[in-house]
Amino acid sequence: MLCAALANGSSTLHGVLDSDDTRLMADALVKLGATFDVDWSKCTARVGGCGGPFPSGSENLFVGNSGTTMRFLTAAVSLSAGRFRLSGTPRMHQRPIGDLINALRQLGVHAQAQSADDCPPVDIESSGWTGGQVDISAETSSQFVSGLMLAAPYSKAPVALRLVGKMISQPYIRMTYDVMSNFGAQVNLSDSLISISNQHRYRGQDFHIEPDATAASYFLAAAAIAGGTVTIIGLGRNSTQGDLAFANCLERMGCKLQWSDEDLTLFGPATHGIDVDMGDFSDTVQTLAVVSLFVQGPTTIRNVAHIRHKESDRIGDLVSELRKLDGSVEELPGGLRITPTKLHGAELDTYDDHRMAMSLALAGLKIPGVVIRNPECVTKTYPQYFVDLASVTSEPRGTKA
Repeated sequence: MLCAALANGSSTLHGVLDSDDTRLMADALVKLGATFDVDWSKCTARVGGCGGPFPSGSENLFVGNSGTTMRFLTAAVSLSAGRFRLSGTPRMHQRPIGDLINALRQLGVHAQAQSADDCPPVDIESSGWTGGQVDISAETSSQFVSGLMLAAPYSKAPVALRLVGKMISQPYIRMTYDVMSNFGAQVNLSDSLISISNQHRYRGQDFHIEPDATAASYFLAAAAIAGGTVTIIGLGRNSTQGDLAFANCLERMGCKLQWSDEDLTLFGPATHGIDVDMGDFSDTVQTLAVVSLFVQGPTTIRNVAHIRHKESDRIGDLVSELRKLDGSVEELPGGLRITPTKLHGAELDTYDDHRMAMSLALAGLKIPGVVIRNPECVTKTYPQYFVDLASVTSEPRGTKA
């Protein structure tokens, strides 16, 4: 959506998700000067691009609880001459953004996070990017890097991003590269340096958006927990989405996978625990933790300290909720360890975190009496989740999602 809004000409996007996050981004881009004609029932959007930096010179943008929108727009609005403020929910104002702010200052932008611990609201005053080399830490969120990459073709000079420290969620950088390239940008990737030309800018496209591998993980997990078979249509061996590594985790836990170029079928159940580094696909940590309650032997999840800064503290809060089920869970500084025990039902809190709600609901496939509080929070990314989960689990011999 951001590439189409900056592009020269019109784009048609297919596979646009109707969710809170998507609508927040679309509303913000319209305020900034792009046009959006969205048919939510058909998941399509016709976008009239601005042909460069946004023409609006002063906007207050509310991004709700959408971290992606906050990070991407903080970078993108700073291409324009003017003053901007980006704010969100109380939880958004607790999520660090200092690494992105520091990078923008290196590009000649006056950027300031309003909280003492470098969290939003964010104030931007800019006359555009000067370009050049920028040092950026990607240890908190790969979205800081993706946001800079997406905006960089409109810098006054080429941009080189030097990645400092340990990179998390690396597959998302490759996905960003792929989308930018499809829209006509020129990007060179190496292990620690990303170079973006300012001579190759976005052109309007007819673009098909892949189904979301993270959303698919819940249905793969359902088959792993309850047994049976699930086929995910549109996500196969050709996908670049890093969260498909979740399926490989389930295979290590005893499930069987069948891949084609376009689809993935999983045969459950999972049978045993594993020790896994989930730093590159950390949005599926909660889901794997729930699967781990129903296998033989412990599961240890490592290298995900950064998920404490997501919509909730996805380590500490997850541990608290799993313990309500009488789960044996050890909280680690950068992860957690789950040892299967006898479980019972409980009312579980979601912390207004869509992924907490979707993953914890899966425990109810095997445990009577599981109640999810504030289930409406799934509208952030998947309003139809509980409808789809009910349709999948009602089939006795597997179904397609």
